[in-house]
Amino acid sequence: MAAEPRRKACAAPTPGELPTVLPFTPLVELDHLLKVAGSVSLDANQIWAEMWGEFRRIVTSSGMIVPEAAAHFVPACGWPEFLEKFWLLKHYLDSIQRICERRQ
Repeated sequence: MAAEPRRKACAAPTPGELPTVLPFTPLVELDHLLKVAGSVSLDANQIWAEMWGEFRRIVTSSGMIVPEAAAHFVPACGWPEFLEKFWLLKHYLDSIQRICERRQ
């Protein structure tokens, strides 16, 4: 159960009154970190999807690279290993997203 910070109504402080400061407890810090990491992983997943959209034009349904594309660029590790790494990256990004959203 996460500790919810207590918030004061939004009113201008009167002269001499200090504004309310929320405690920065480890649970609040962890919640903030998960929200930031979740936002970053969401952006990373969107970039991955855009990159995959570009790759789909040169990858056949069986996972092979069309010969025209292979003639212009070949990764140092070879296409099969490159595509495997690309899908592993997606798996890792999805795992991070699930952790940040507190899903299993």
